[in-house]
Amino acid sequence: MTVSYTLKVANSHFGGFSKLLFRWKGSIYKLLYKEFIVFMALYAVLSLVYRRLVTEEQKRLYTKVAQYCNRSTDLIPMSFVLGFYVTLIMNRWWAQYTSIPLPDQLMCVISSKVHGKDERGWILRRTLIRYANLSAVLVLRSVSTRVLKRFPTMDHVVEAGFMTQDERKKFESLHSGFNKYWIPCVWFTNLAAQARRDGRIRDDVALRLLMDELNLYRAKCSMLFHYDWISIPLVYTQVVTIAVYSFFAFCLIGRQFLEPLEPGQEGDLDMYVPLSTLLQFFFYAGWLKVAEQIINPFGEDDNDFETNKLIDRNLQVSLLSVDDMYQNLPPAVKDKYWNESTAQLPYTMATASETLKPSFLGSTFDMRVCEDAEQSQMMEASPSVPCIQTPLLSRFFAAASPAISIKNFSRGSQAHSRVWRPQTDGGFPSPYPKRSEDSELVARIEEEETEDEASRASKPTMPGSHLGRTRLPEASETEEGAAADPGEGTV
Repeated sequence: MTVSYTLKVANSHFGGFSKLLFRWKGSIYKLLYKEFIVFMALYAVLSLVYRRLVTEEQKRLYTKVAQYCNRSTDLIPMSFVLGFYVTLIMNRWWAQYTSIPLPDQLMCVISSKVHGKDERGWILRRTLIRYANLSAVLVLRSVSTRVLKRFPTMDHVVEAGFMTQDERKKFESLHSGFNKYWIPCVWFTNLAAQARRDGRIRDDVALRLLMDELNLYRAKCSMLFHYDWISIPLVYTQVVTIAVYSFFAFCLIGRQFLEPLEPGQEGDLDMYVPLSTLLQFFFYAGWLKVAEQIINPFGEDDNDFETNKLIDRNLQVSLLSVDDMYQNLPPAVKDKYWNESTAQLPYTMATASETLKPSFLGSTFDMRVCEDAEQSQMMEASPSVPCIQTPLLSRFFAAASPAISIKNFSRGSQAHSRVWRPQTDGGFPSPYPKRSEDSELVARIEEEETEDEASRASKPTMPGSHLGRTRLPEASETEEGAAADPGEGTV
């Protein structure tokens, strides 16, 4: 049965987990004590043989073997192998629990969509939910040893009320080499279709909702069956088991007390009881036993699922919901806070102190912003100006780029910048072909270009200047002090 200790750890206090160490049922001590005793016995036997029954020459040989075994333990990745394996087992363990079919949603749909307060209506609702529970019992018999011991034959299923004799004959007359847990679900669908034809289910939308809930219920039954069928690969379990057993086989030899090889040499402290090795065995072997216990939670271990209790609960609750609770409602009246705009719930004396704590209003509720009037003044957002980004590699290698502003650094001439814009119809392709340009910016750039061209046209150009290349002035020209425009570079 499941060992629950949730109430014991509801509040954090001194020694909270320490009190759980003294429990026996479901504990690691109950799982591991036999292997622990065997390991201690083997260690004691080897220690006794080494101390009392071997010669000095044999001790020297044993010392070399023990040192080799002790070094070999570092080569086995125990934490990695065990940690990944146990994590996989834990995820699979919880997924199997969530795959157990529960009829709660299905019974609510049956109670609300299958109508009739006469005997036929009661029979329809009870039979539909009984078929759903029968399907769950059949699949749990296939995966859980506890349920199989409770219902070893179909006679026990009939005696428990999940199936009638006529239904059993129908069930056994259908020959199949596979598990037949799905047959009650098919009976459910046929009976629901008949109820729709009889008007017990009033429209196709309600029938569709009922079928959807049944399919979800059947899918969980199927998933539970497949979890039992498809196990974790055997090779993985074998690798982990061999790794743990070989590790502690090396520890039995390598962790023994060894006398010094040379006379007068200082040896290790003689610990008759190897505490560190025993703790290591307790942790690693206990880790493996945890995986061994929960790899199949449908057995009879202390921490396995209470499948029989779930079957009892599901049948009682589902029959109650579709029978006694069908259209059995308390009167709808005004609630206690009908005339109050804000409902204030009462507290007991034990919980009254909780009301003194402020309610959570957001992490920035207590934040104080700057009260400077200038900083708090509202301003209109400026229109976004599209900018042409320089390619990253061009920045690194100082290459020409469409976005580089080229300035005239000549003597005697006014230095002003000029921006070359890529054209979409030729030249450089625009990196943002779909971005709309700002009309004011375009007009301003064109105006600057016109003024620049007019200023260059009014100045004499040097022979040899070429667009796209800057010619350095000659020495004679430098001596004469001619202020010629060397031209502008282009990209």
